[in-house]
Amino acid sequence: MSPAEVTSTGSRGTRVIGSIVLAGIVFHVLLSFVWSDPDADQGDLVRIMYVHVPSAWLAYMAFTVTAFGGVMYLWKRSLWWDLVAGASAEIGVVFCALALVTGSIWGRPTWGTYWEWTDVRIVTTLVLLLLYIGYLAVRRIPADPHQRSRRAAVVGIIAALNIPIVRFSVDWWADRTLHQKATVKLGGTELDGLMLFALFFGLILFTLIYVWMMIHRFRIAWLDEQIDRHGLDAAIAERLAESTSDVTRAVGLTKTGADL
Repeated sequence: MSPAEVTSTGSRGTRVIGSIVLAGIVFHVLLSFVWSDPDADQGDLVRIMYVHVPSAWLAYMAFTVTAFGGVMYLWKRSLWWDLVAGASAEIGVVFCALALVTGSIWGRPTWGTYWEWTDVRIVTTLVLLLLYIGYLAVRRIPADPHQRSRRAAVVGIIAALNIPIVRFSVDWWADRTLHQKATVKLGGTELDGLMLFALFFGLILFTLIYVWMMIHRFRIAWLDEQIDRHGLDAAIAERLAESTSDVTRAVGLTKTGADL
C-alpha cells in the first residue's frame, strides 16, 4: 500500500491506548475534582495542580525526547530519530502552553495576578516555550532535508539546556519567584494520601496521552515524508521519460532526414 492510500494512522494498539486514556480521563476528573479533599490553605484552588503539574512534567519529558532525538540524528543520520524529535517537540509545545495557561489561572486568586515578569519560573518557562516554537520554525525553513534536520537537532539540544533551569529555578532563585518549592520530594511530601495519588495518577495519565499523541504524530510525519519522497521520485521518473521521448523523437527525425 502506498502512502497516498493510507486513510488512518490508527491501529489496534492506538485504539487500546486511546480507550485506556478516555477511561483514565473520566477517573482523573472524578478523583481530582470530586473525591479528593480541598487543600487546608488554598481550598478547591489546589485542584488546578492535578492538570498544571502533569502538563509541566510532560513538557519537560517531551522536550527531553526532542533533544535526545537530535543527538541520535547527529550520530546516526537517522530519519526515524529526526521525525521522533519533531513530533515530540510539537506535543511538548502543547503541554508547555497548557502549563503556562493553568499556572496563570492558578496564580490570579493565589498571588493576585495572572502574570509576574519578575518570577523566574514563569519567565524561564515562557523562554522554554519560545525556544521550541523556534525549533519548529527551523524545521520548516526551506533547505536541503539533511541540512534542515541538522540545524533543528542543534537547536533542540541547546534549547533543552533550559529545562533544568526551569525545574530548579525555585531553589536557585527562591527570592525571585512566587512559586513554592517542590511539594513532592524524595525525602517526603506535603500532600496527603489521596491528593498524592491523584497527582501521580495524573502524571501517568498524561504520559499515556503523550504516547498516544506521539504515535499518531510520528506516523503522520512519516507518511508526509514518504509522500514527498514518492512525489519527487515520480517527478524524476516523469522527467526521465520526457527526456527519453525527446531523444527518441530526435533520432527519428534525424533518420527521416537521412532517408530524404
